[in-house]
Amino acid sequence: MDDRKFLTAAEVAKRYRGSISLGTLRNWRAKRIGPAYVKLGKAVLYPIEELEMWDQNNKVTCVNATHHGRR
Repeated sequence: MDDRKFLTAAEVAKRYRGSISLGTLRNWRAKRIGPAYVKLGKAVLYPIEELEMWDQNNKVTCVNATHHGRR
């Protein structure tokens, strides 16, 4: 089990398999959008708990096609 509570921006990019780049994270921070982060001096850290909540808030729920009369 991983006991870390925070990820660096590079680790966040890796977590999302490169679909979110370091540049995107930087832009999001400047615009105050995207996942919440903590800034300690020059270090930018993303709480894993916040990333998990962000994942849930961005989850797309699909409807089973059989409930709509389609197969």
